[in-house]
Amino acid sequence: MHTHEFAKVWSRLAKDYKMHMENGLGPSLTEAQLTVLEVLEERRRMKPSDFIPYLATSPAAVTMLLDRMEKNGLILRDRDERDRRLVWVTISGKGRQEVDRGIQVRNEYLSHVLSRISSHNQQLLVYLLGKVGTVPQEVG
Repeated sequence: MHTHEFAKVWSRLAKDYKMHMENGLGPSLTEAQLTVLEVLEERRRMKPSDFIPYLATSPAAVTMLLDRMEKNGLILRDRDERDRRLVWVTISGKGRQEVDRGIQVRNEYLSHVLSRISSHNQQLLVYLLGKVGTVPQEVG
């Protein structure tokens, strides 16, 4: 098994990716905020609790994240007209601009990394990572 080698490569790639994203997105956007904006682009409106599975974090952390995003004009929060207890989150115009910029930052990095291997090997890598990514969370 090649777990040690895989761990080293994965760790280095994750660190490089994180550093590139932080530098490219900052100071106006974070990776977590980009995730929220991408999900909102797809789903149009969501309740704050709907973001939890996408962010793998606590409800309190989601609330804090959404607070910062609203303060920075990336999202809008509105009470439901029929049930005032419900809050709907939508993307703002500024948020749409930032999600486009964030996707561009990510795509530039990934294109650069993937350009080191052939198109066939890129397809193979995506396939293999898809197989690895389907492993159940519980490791026993």
